[in-house]
Amino acid sequence: MSDSGARGWRPTDTESVVRGVARGLTDALNHEMREDLTEDQVERLKERLAGSLAADASAGVRRVHHAFLDQERRHAKSLERRKRREGADGTVERLSLHLRVQHMVLFASTIILIVTGLPIKFHDASVSVFLINLMGGPEVTRIIHRIGAVGLTCVGAYHLFYSMAFEAGRRDFGLLIPRPQDIKDFFHQMGYFLGIRREKPLFGRFSYIEKFDYWAVYWGMVVMITSGYLLWFKVLAINQFGKSIYDIAVEAHSDEALLATLAIIIWHFYNVHFNPKRFPGSLTWWNGRMRVEDFKEEHALEYEEMLRSGGLEHGGQEAGVRAGVSAEARRESP
Repeated sequence: MSDSGARGWRPTDTESVVRGVARGLTDALNHEMREDLTEDQVERLKERLAGSLAADASAGVRRVHHAFLDQERRHAKSLERRKRREGADGTVERLSLHLRVQHMVLFASTIILIVTGLPIKFHDASVSVFLINLMGGPEVTRIIHRIGAVGLTCVGAYHLFYSMAFEAGRRDFGLLIPRPQDIKDFFHQMGYFLGIRREKPLFGRFSYIEKFDYWAVYWGMVVMITSGYLLWFKVLAINQFGKSIYDIAVEAHSDEALLATLAIIIWHFYNVHFNPKRFPGSLTWWNGRMRVEDFKEEHALEYEEMLRSGGLEHGGQEAGVRAGVSAEARRESP
């Protein structure tokens, strides 16, 4: 490597390293070299040692150089991802594009299933008759319903793959696993609502509410997909599993569909869209971003972690650090 290419590395640095290596080699050779070697053997040994050392040194330089560049590239990508998490508009990235697409397919499939499924369940109601006729009749409604079922199956299977194959998926899945702290947070929040606790509980990337949302969806998907395909392939299901299993699938599919619809409308829509702080709705599902102020309030522990790691470059960083320190202290307090 030339002097011009080795910025910051001076010739004296090389000389110092060489002198140190030379002293070490001289001491090692004087200790190891046998006295009965001829002068010719000594010269040939020196040549072989010099060639071996040059080859090892060259390979070592290349290895260290490539490892350093790889590390720098990873670091640059990490910084770029962190910078993207907070924009100039005072928002922070909450959901990646990957997650947003999955969520869009999920809610599109779910809406199709609700709009086509409930009229079939309550087929005697006049509004159900109107909706079924509006969609083209019972047969067309069943076809649309099955299209939604295929979409739900695909997004569920892909999300399972995403949670295993992608680093971000594995991280989020680990953080979504319920823990004893979630029970403490629940009672803490109930105490806050009742005026017993002065401070709200502090959450990381996912609160117990979001964990409930996530696992309720996946449990519902297991029940709905399994029972739904048994209903879809009725003859095969009865032949393979018997009429009793089929009848159980009919009841499970019907009741879980109503429960899921109510949970989405009453629980999920309120927490995400109808809450007075967010009304008339949150656009996080669309652009993946939320205001830094909301992020600090709703995910204080994750905000603090991002500040510590340099993941946020925000004008209020010093205040955020102080808030994070006090937040951690409050969380550890009884």
